[in-house]
Amino acid sequence: MHKVVFPVSFRWAFLTGQKKCTHSSLGKLHLSGALCQKEDYKYTIPDIPEMPSCSFNPEEYKGMSKERMLDIRRQNCNPMTPKVTYYKRPVFIHQGYMQWLWDVDGRRYLDLFAGVATVSVGHCHPKVLTAAEQQLKKLWHTTNIYIYPTLHEYCEKLASYLPDPLKVIYLTNSGSEANDLAMLMARLHTGNYDIITFRGSYHGGGPQTLGLTSNAAYKYPVASGLGCTNTMCPDVFRGPWGGSHCRDSPVQTIRDCSCAQGHCKANELYIEQLRETLATSVPTRIAGFFAEPIQGVGGAVQYPRDFLKEAYRLVRERGGICIADEVQTGFGRTGSHFWGFQGHDVIPDMVTMAKGIGNGFPMGAVVTTPEIAASFARGVHFNTFGGNPVACAMASSVLDTIQEDKMQKVSLDVGTYLLKELAKLRDKYEIIGDVRGKGLMIGVEMVTDKVLSVEQKESLTEAENEIIGQLLGDGMLSGFICCCFIKTHCNKKKGFWCFKHVFFHDM
Repeated sequence: MHKVVFPVSFRWAFLTGQKKCTHSSLGKLHLSGALCQKEDYKYTIPDIPEMPSCSFNPEEYKGMSKERMLDIRRQNCNPMTPKVTYYKRPVFIHQGYMQWLWDVDGRRYLDLFAGVATVSVGHCHPKVLTAAEQQLKKLWHTTNIYIYPTLHEYCEKLASYLPDPLKVIYLTNSGSEANDLAMLMARLHTGNYDIITFRGSYHGGGPQTLGLTSNAAYKYPVASGLGCTNTMCPDVFRGPWGGSHCRDSPVQTIRDCSCAQGHCKANELYIEQLRETLATSVPTRIAGFFAEPIQGVGGAVQYPRDFLKEAYRLVRERGGICIADEVQTGFGRTGSHFWGFQGHDVIPDMVTMAKGIGNGFPMGAVVTTPEIAASFARGVHFNTFGGNPVACAMASSVLDTIQEDKMQKVSLDVGTYLLKELAKLRDKYEIIGDVRGKGLMIGVEMVTDKVLSVEQKESLTEAENEIIGQLLGDGMLSGFICCCFIKTHCNKKKGFWCFKHVFFHDM
């Protein structure tokens, strides 16, 4: 019997009716009134339920000491890594199984972050593990110049999940690589150079994809990504326009809305901003438009329902092709559809994907049309590791597991429940400005005062760090990101709490 385990009780000890909050696990927190509950009484923290039992027994850790690992991390590893941690004290992970992780001391954690939205069917899922083991016994690597069954079986299977004419597949090793390839293909096919993306987007960290990425935290003071233009993100919570009927989500914003049923004024105004970008910032003919169906790193941002449909039309009028970045939204995560773009009732010209495609094994893909693929065949394109036999075997098993375990429905059912419960907390507490998302792609945005205007809302870094610390103390690894980038439509920093996946297993 498959069951879903997810946290419905968090330690909201920082949300009290008084400025001084106490709890046995927190000690004392002194917070401003902006963080406190509206009602003028002290909120009693309910008992935190214990973690569900787990029949899996991890191996005893007998490796190097924590101190030695920290020394190596400081001396030999990417020096940026320690700066992006969410925790005051490092987490030393040893082993994983399904939705669980264990540290070197044997403590068990519920993993809500999934390796940055990458472990799509659970850590060391038995079916995927078996597929990997069987392939490793046959063939680890060969060139895709040769014809071997694993590659072709996977390409046929993946193509069956996409609508016509998206049937030609290029396999890569990451999402950044997939988006870099898609940029090149778009420019070659159209004969144009300029590409448009949303502000706040993340499409990769390579020299070219950094141009697509509109997030100051990832930028370097060197020339990169020439020919990329960022336009306003149609964020109906933080942006200048938005109402209570804009999103394709069980939860809407708390902003007032006077639009008639089926008519969205915010959508029209955001489309006008895109028209303005097309009229003033790029040539009359462009190469393409990149967009995540739901913006991931930018804050689990959802657009007005019909925005992408109209945006695609405008881009195609100018000779561009439309690229859906499904690195975070793909493979059933949004619940209602297998691909995020399907929720917008559009068919892109290219789809890029990675992360959940291989359940954590390094892999990515670009899927496009035969016409675009033919344009790209004018030169020689070769990828040494793209289509690796082990990667293909694991990715094929991931697709099978999603179907057999009904994981898209799990994302829909659990995500909808979680969204609605979080919305109740938003309605109760000043600190929660917005709850948004679909399926298990969920964001919770913290603000100083949600009744302030959009331009006055500020992030709550200190409180956000307390939340993450307390979740860790309760045995939950969550995907909290405090993005220190400037949103041009609000000119403020923002923080959001992002639930990446919740996993399932046989108990």
